[in-house]
Formats: sequence, structure tokens, C-alpha cells
Amino acid sequence: MAVSMTPGRFEELVGDALDLIPPQLAAAIDNVVVLVDDRNDEDPHLLGLYHGIALTERDSHYGGSLPDTITVYRDALLDICSSEEEVVHEVAVTVIHEVAHYFGIEEDRLHELGWG
Repeated sequence: MAVSMTPGRFEELVGDALDLIPPQLAAAIDNVVVLVDDRNDEDPHLLGLYHGIALTERDSHYGGSLPDTITVYRDALLDICSSEEEVVHEVAVTVIHEVAHYFGIEEDRLHELGWG
């Protein structure tokens, strides 16, 4: 059974998840916008998406680029959770997962580390 939650409360959870990032790593995040959307149009079950050029792939041509985006999909996350505590956990995992993609960590490695 999906959890019901106001958009404002969900955005708070995304902010709380971003606060979990160690300060040294958070300071290294540059030119990234974190967004919340209801669902991904192409994959309605997708929980989050990093769109951009990973830090490890950036070169001298990156300057002046539009911000990368991390999108967290509210309805998809609420659909898989049965309690607010579970939403807190899944939002944190999703946010950390997508931030890790920004740092160039691949999907397989994230699963090995328990952030899959």
C-alpha cells in the first residue's frame, strides 16, 4: 500500500537526505540542481535520475554548461513504501545513489556498496 505524503513533507525528506552527505563531499558538489517530480515519463517506476556529466568525466569543455540535475520521483517512491519510516529510508538511498552517479560511481559498484 502506497504512503500518502504532502509534497512539502517529501521535499523536506529530500533535504534531510542531502544533509546526510559528508561536508567534504557536499563541498565538492558543483553545478547540480536537485529536483522533485511526480514520475519519470519514460519509466514511471524509476525512483531517481542523475542527468549530466559526472565529475570524473568533466574536462575543459565543461565550463559554462547548464547545471546537471538529480531528480527524485515522489510518486514512484511513495508507491513502493508502506510507512513514513520506509519513505525516509528510500529517499535517502535514492538521493545518495544519484549523488554517487555525479561523482562517477557506476551502478554495479553502488549495488556492491548497498546503495543500489
